[in-house]
Amino acid sequence: MKLSPRTRRLALMIPLLALAGSLMTAFGGAKEETQASVHVGAAAGELKPTERQRKIARLVTDVIEKQHYRQTPLNRALSQEMFDFYLQTLDSTHSYLLASDVDSFKSARDQFGEDLKAGNLDTAFKIFARFQMRNREAIESAIRVLNAEPDFEQAETLTFDRKDAPWLKDTAERDALWHARVKNDALSLLLTNKSWPEAADVLKKRYERVLKRIDQTSADDVFEMTLNTYAHVYDPHSNYLSPRSSAEYDMAMKLSYVGIGATLQLIDDYVTIINVIPGGPAATSNLVKANDRITAVGQGKQGAMVDVVGWRLDDVVQLIRGPEGTAVRLAILPAGATPGSKENHIEFVRHKVTLEAQAAQKKKTITVNRNGTLLKVGVIDVPSFYQDFDAKIKGDADYRSTTKDVAKLINELKQEHIDALVMDLRGNGGGHLSEATGLVGLFIPHGPAVQLREAGGRIEALPTPTDPPVWTGPLLVLVDRSSASATEIFSGAIQDYGRGLIVGQQTYGKGTVQNLYPLDRWTLGPGASFGELTVTIGKYYRVTGDSVQNRGVTPDIALPSLISTDDVGESNKEFALPWDQIKGASFTRLNGPQSWLDVLTASHKARLKSVTDLRVLQDEVTEFEKLRQEKSVSLKLSDRKLERDRLDKERLEHLNTLREAHHLEPYKSLEDVKPDDAIDASLDESAEIAADLFELSRHPIERRSIAQSTSPF
Repeated sequence: MKLSPRTRRLALMIPLLALAGSLMTAFGGAKEETQASVHVGAAAGELKPTERQRKIARLVTDVIEKQHYRQTPLNRALSQEMFDFYLQTLDSTHSYLLASDVDSFKSARDQFGEDLKAGNLDTAFKIFARFQMRNREAIESAIRVLNAEPDFEQAETLTFDRKDAPWLKDTAERDALWHARVKNDALSLLLTNKSWPEAADVLKKRYERVLKRIDQTSADDVFEMTLNTYAHVYDPHSNYLSPRSSAEYDMAMKLSYVGIGATLQLIDDYVTIINVIPGGPAATSNLVKANDRITAVGQGKQGAMVDVVGWRLDDVVQLIRGPEGTAVRLAILPAGATPGSKENHIEFVRHKVTLEAQAAQKKKTITVNRNGTLLKVGVIDVPSFYQDFDAKIKGDADYRSTTKDVAKLINELKQEHIDALVMDLRGNGGGHLSEATGLVGLFIPHGPAVQLREAGGRIEALPTPTDPPVWTGPLLVLVDRSSASATEIFSGAIQDYGRGLIVGQQTYGKGTVQNLYPLDRWTLGPGASFGELTVTIGKYYRVTGDSVQNRGVTPDIALPSLISTDDVGESNKEFALPWDQIKGASFTRLNGPQSWLDVLTASHKARLKSVTDLRVLQDEVTEFEKLRQEKSVSLKLSDRKLERDRLDKERLEHLNTLREAHHLEPYKSLEDVKPDDAIDASLDESAEIAADLFELSRHPIERRSIAQSTSPF
């Protein structure tokens, strides 16, 4: 089938589209623990599927099987994967279900997918009922631990990474695990100078909220999770959206709410930041990133911090939203930090995330010294690939778009006589496909920019516009692990044509195309909405024929980054479609900077050893990776205090090393640190590489070692 205009508008809206099924609900994708999203049968009757849900299940599974790119009929192997994934979605840390529980349902494993396809949801609901019973038992066990103060100087540890742990042997093993989890939760509070009675009170209220959340779960919640189990086994970007989730998703896509500008999801009792929306308060602060966890919310500058661990996601969202222009404070547990690590307290001013806020409006120049000659490097920040589609349809010649805005900024920088240009696409999660091809056209002559392959095998090469390039000078594209989709089309084309250098980090690796199916089109007559379904219907490929799926775009020169490729990216998602190749398109490769890559790399490596900013960044990456590799944590208070003090001391030393290098007064403590003081070592190094590129383009025959002639300005 031919991709419709609507399909192309939706195709690259990631990561929002990929996460739509769990945008504002307690259930969602892989590696997610929804242990507290349960309904107590004794209180309100056992949850059971409705006839309407059975009809939706038959419809959704039929559409996925027929329209999905994989074109794989449901079989026994897929059914088994769905069964296993359903259990993993319920209890990803193996902290609730017993081995005997899992064994009692294994007879349904071979038929699990076929049952869902036939509209038979009974097995899924029965498994959920067992899970909710075990969930309640575990939380009640945790509350009992609070009756007496534990010994916080006993040499114990908690293994918090349990994704590969076996199912619990019995209730005794479960209670021991939860005793350790409660001690760890308490230690986190004691380290903030709370007393044991204060910590116990906070935890008691937290766990009671979890029990309350159990009671608030509906059959629709269970149903949505079940259908997403089916969809995600085909690939992680295919999702079912209930009418409620669909409405919340539409609100987010229209950017019609006032908040901090982030996509949130409930993971293991923590409201977790999944995506930072370009142009929003969170993005402009540069203080939060994907996988950071929100532990408390405070209103205004002085309002009390409310502990939100264990809350329903929609309740936390309501706390974060508020009147435009007002302040909200969040306590953030950084991504990768071990449980009980020190939290960051960040203040945001709420405002609407508009097209204007997302636009590529930021440009600046960085001056680089080369043997006394001052070179000027232009930088353009591109936060997303946007387009005012409604204005374009109405015939407005001045409609906003990434391509138009970047062209305008390039022309302004040319008036400032820049010597080289850096396109900063870090954190750019994608957007409109037409804007990706349009942006490529600002730098290369007319030709193919990307290839799209549909489920039936049809391949279409999408060209750049016929207008001549706007910038023909030295070009560098800066990316990181959060750069995805449309960003990968742009950076991949620039690399394949040999037009510029890609520097930074391996990109996300999202090379699939989704279509949105409003399910109400299949209903007969009036009635309740069936919701919506997103299905992966195609893949896109670089002009060389290589996919970016799973692998992303590999930079020509890698830069240190605090984003872990082991935690973020398509390759970390269960059931992600594989990398593959098709026949390349016909295109003319330019005689670009890759021929000088050995000299440029040598120059960069020399700066890694000599430039303070880069050395400190590399040290921070090394320390972060060590912490990320830890799978357990001490439950001894004195040990935890020593570890906290060590990390704080090292962090302060790193910051003051940077300030000394920039001739700034040192911080006395971490409380003195201000967001505006941040030094962007990656961008500064990108400017240095761009200056090297300019020098080589002026003197290509010399091929001298630029590293010997560089010095910071």
